[in-house]
Amino acid sequence: MAWQWFYRMGSPRWFYEKTGRWIPWLAAITAVLLVGGALWGLGFAPADAKQGNSYRIIYIHVPASFLALAGYYVMAVAGAIGLIWKMKLADMVMKSAAPIGAVLTFTALFTGAVWGKPTWGTWWVWDARITSMLVLLFLYLGVIALQNAYQHQATADKASAILALVGTVNIPIIYKSVDWWYTLHQPATLKLTSASTIHPSMLYPLLIMIAGFYCFYALALMLYTRAEIVQRERRTQWVNELVEAEK
Repeated sequence: MAWQWFYRMGSPRWFYEKTGRWIPWLAAITAVLLVGGALWGLGFAPADAKQGNSYRIIYIHVPASFLALAGYYVMAVAGAIGLIWKMKLADMVMKSAAPIGAVLTFTALFTGAVWGKPTWGTWWVWDARITSMLVLLFLYLGVIALQNAYQHQATADKASAILALVGTVNIPIIYKSVDWWYTLHQPATLKLTSASTIHPSMLYPLLIMIAGFYCFYALALMLYTRAEIVQRERRTQWVNELVEAEK
């Protein structure tokens, strides 16, 4: 009985029905946070004393970087659940998380390059943080490639889960790269164990943008997973009934 809730959450039908009610609310919250944070950060936060207005790219770069890392853990944990408990929904979440994570990682790398040009005088350096983030992008792309490399979905899911789990070793490397090696990349300004080094007038819109990106990630993951559920469960009665009801 104690594990019934766990297996109920692993039901594709349960997930599809529940998230259908959550999506409109989550979409509205996401829009409010992202629009409000962007307007505050880009329009009203003061210019930086050293970097001027070029620092404002942090309102995209930092949230995208956070979610690129957090999203990898989501993908790896889902893969582990699929491997251990053979839950179909976990495999679907893992597959859905890969393209979202890849886009966020690319966004982090691209905005970092745009920020690096006026700050460092170059678009790209083989910096420890940047290089490990590039490895993260390749890991996401590897999972996507494995999902399309096999005819049998179960084999693709198993191979993808193994790669996702092996790749988790790169996440702490990314986090600690600025502490372990000499790097051009600045140390973290948002810290859990000590006070932030960023001024509150710049910090508050950044926190709103981070919250907005987390909501956006959850929304995108739900939508991708729902589409994957319909694709994989298309021969089941409940999906056929759903299709008929929507006609």
